[in-house]
Amino acid sequence: MKKILLPTDFSDNAWNAIFTALKLYADVKCQFYIVHAYEPKAINLLGRKTQQRLGVIYDSLSQYSEQELEKVIGYLDQNHSNANHRFESISKSETLEEAIAEIITELDIDLVVMGTQGASDVKEVFMGSNTVNVLKKVKNCPVLVVPSTYNFRQLHKVAFPTDFIRTYEKYELMPLTELVSLWKAQIEVLHVGIEFVLNDAQLSNRKNLEHRFSSVNYSYTNVPFEGSVSKSVEKYVLQNEVDFMAMIRHHHTFWEKVIGEPVVKKIAFHSKVPVLMLPEH
Repeated sequence: MKKILLPTDFSDNAWNAIFTALKLYADVKCQFYIVHAYEPKAINLLGRKTQQRLGVIYDSLSQYSEQELEKVIGYLDQNHSNANHRFESISKSETLEEAIAEIITELDIDLVVMGTQGASDVKEVFMGSNTVNVLKKVKNCPVLVVPSTYNFRQLHKVAFPTDFIRTYEKYELMPLTELVSLWKAQIEVLHVGIEFVLNDAQLSNRKNLEHRFSSVNYSYTNVPFEGSVSKSVEKYVLQNEVDFMAMIRHHHTFWEKVIGEPVVKKIAFHSKVPVLMLPEH
């Protein structure tokens, strides 16, 4: 059974991510954990009188969290009839990234699915910054980032941008190949560049990637570099009806070293389609 963690702040954005996960894995036996985190830990650093006053706030936060999670589970049980799916709620009094990191280890989570309004939407900076923090903290589990404007559609094309500067391990790509197999979709390997001549190391890595993708449908596409890698990828995705994207979460990508562009962060927060961030082992 697949174990999927669904963080929520009870916003429409979080609901959209939950519904995306339910539809994406409709035909897979899944245990979904809906988690809400709140942060009263700072109370311990304050004086006793202040602690007592804030204790009331702490209790109400805890109560609110439990009540809202109960409503979410009640709604899903009533309106989402799928014999493959089971739901459980978790309320944690810590930061979202700490809560998620703990739960991943404790429950052996396979995937985290969470929403983001993107960096440009001030109204939802809270969820957006949470997603950034989760991506920084959670290094051992894939995270699917779902844009708030995304309406679910069947998976046909999944874009996988790469510069062929490293080899990929089988287990790094497994969440992607599993998803593609499930939907009988095709991976489009995107190479963004000014010139598309590969050196010996890149050719070797490309051959390695072919071996990793041997069980799925895939193709190669050269994408001309236009100002920035993220804009080049975004333009390709919009013009070619790409349904999903997947990326290895490098901390120091080739493009960051060359032109100082934080590609992963920019793509994750400006993409119009969900982005599966694969952990780098």
